[in-house]
Amino acid sequence: MVDERPKASTLRRQPQQARSQERVHHILDMAEQLFIELGYDQVTTRAIATRSEVPVGSLYQFFPDKAAILRALANRYFEQEYRLLMQLHAELAESEIALYIDRMIDTMEHFAAEHPGYRAVLGPWLKLMSTADAEEMNEPDPLLLPGLANFLSQRNPELDSTRCELVASIVLKTTYELLWLASTRDRLQQPALVAETKTLITAYLQSYKI
Repeated sequence: MVDERPKASTLRRQPQQARSQERVHHILDMAEQLFIELGYDQVTTRAIATRSEVPVGSLYQFFPDKAAILRALANRYFEQEYRLLMQLHAELAESEIALYIDRMIDTMEHFAAEHPGYRAVLGPWLKLMSTADAEEMNEPDPLLLPGLANFLSQRNPELDSTRCELVASIVLKTTYELLWLASTRDRLQQPALVAETKTLITAYLQSYKI
């Protein structure tokens, strides 16, 4: 059985030329389409190569396996979320933490609703993360975590950097898991789950005087 767990490195090699970069983006776009249409578990690397109209060997030049493609798609979404949350950090730097959490979670919910591939990527990514070995488990992403940790440090300078990173990691992982849970429930239950997520994260951060 092929090991599909997330690896520490997504790309086997970084594309340097514009043509190679375009090919990688095209492969990711086609993979995302297939994940939306069929679901992650039903898609193979060969199917992705066929949809992308590239030899499967060319795909493996950049991605060691399907999980690496999933991780690259997740990172692409996280980079977009990072830019949105950095705007919130600047806008709400001195606001009550409850307002920040309310806006942050609403922003993430709105972002997911606007991008049909987001849940097709995030769902299997969360599943793979939960089964990865501890030493191989990646943080939610390389941008959001330090960005949020820095925001928390500015809110409470008495917290050391290690604590801020730990709190930020818990906030992000808990938020992603609970919002994913909410997305799987019917429309009548979703608002209550989202509201409870806000309450939980706000109370957690308030315990650190953030």
